[in-house]
Amino acid sequence: MIIEKVITNVNDMQEEIKKYHIEKVYLESGDLVKRIQRVKTDHGREIGIRLNDSKDLMAGDIIYMDEKNLIVIDVLADDLLIISPRTLNEMGTIAHQLGNRHLPAQFEDNEMLVQYDYLVEELLEQLNIPFRHEERKVKKAFRHIGHHHD
Repeated sequence: MIIEKVITNVNDMQEEIKKYHIEKVYLESGDLVKRIQRVKTDHGREIGIRLNDSKDLMAGDIIYMDEKNLIVIDVLADDLLIISPRTLNEMGTIAHQLGNRHLPAQFEDNEMLVQYDYLVEELLEQLNIPFRHEERKVKKAFRHIGHHHD
């Protein structure tokens, strides 16, 4: 089976999702940006993904649907630093430091999420900015923003 598009996301299905049998494809967050890949569902079914559009996959995306079955993308947990600045000054300081390192970040509520890096952990300790180290699923891939210095 070759998948060429995302049908919808489970978040858009509400109660009707309960009537389907669900197979999952577990991906690392970095694989969410890949247009072409071969994957296997948790039921052992091999699937080729060759997406036509440039939109990244997201947790909960439904890539196959029939009357009874869904195949849904799920994301494996990432090793993350969850940064919780107390003030705007702390947020600006750590954002500037991470930006200088070209580290991609995501934001959920009042938290900044970055992939684990022991140097960033040491920096946060030195700056006395609150953080915790945990495994957590993210909804989308960490994406580097295209930029170069002149």
